[in-house]
Amino acid sequence: MRKSHPIRRVVLAGAATVSGIVLLLSLKPATDPASAQAAGGAAPPVAAQSPQGGAQAAGSGTVTGDAARTQYGAVQVRLTVSNGRITQAEAVQAPKGGQSDQITANAVPKLNQAAVAAQSADIDAVSGATYTSAGYKESLQSAIDKAKASAGSSQNSDSQGSGATQTRTVTGSVAQTQYGPVQVRITVNGDKITKAEAVQTPSGGQSTNITANAVPKLNQAAVAAQSADIDAVSGATYTSAGYKESLQSALDQAGG
Repeated sequence: MRKSHPIRRVVLAGAATVSGIVLLLSLKPATDPASAQAAGGAAPPVAAQSPQGGAQAAGSGTVTGDAARTQYGAVQVRLTVSNGRITQAEAVQAPKGGQSDQITANAVPKLNQAAVAAQSADIDAVSGATYTSAGYKESLQSAIDKAKASAGSSQNSDSQGSGATQTRTVTGSVAQTQYGPVQVRITVNGDKITKAEAVQTPSGGQSTNITANAVPKLNQAAVAAQSADIDAVSGATYTSAGYKESLQSALDQAGG
């Protein structure tokens, strides 16, 4: 019988060993992500899931409600809104003089806090300040309505593309005159004033007649001039000065 060559035996033994190792590796179970992480390995990335019902786009900025007249004076509220939430409320106009000063000082801070807490005009009246509270709630609701309208207008403008022109209303600050407050609201389309109106003017006695004559002329002048650089109406010097002051405030807010 022939004897196997020593080298051939070594080669055959080596081949058998390699085959055994390959067989063992093929039978080893795959490692799942959890066991890999427990062993110190990195688990495969998991796709991020967005929460259902994401927050809807909402307006931000400041908005001033219409002035609400009460038995003891006008009340007007201005809101600061961020992402659809009221972050600050303040009364830019409130009854003053005599006992009204004390009532206003006590009631307005409480009403401001209540407006932010409720996120609506559904707030309780402050004891001892019934008229001020009612006027505050009325102006607050006006401001909320304007904020919602502004947010809706902004969303519509975005959906129509950057070339769409946005129409909005801006109310100027109240200008105090010798015969009463004057406040102007303008409607702006793009950067052009399309309408001007006085939402608050001197009234009572002769002031009513002066206002009725002067305000329409001032409104027309504001639209024609596209600025607050307008002439005073003869016989209505104080009303004209207050109108121009509030008009400029509205233009500043509108960015014009």
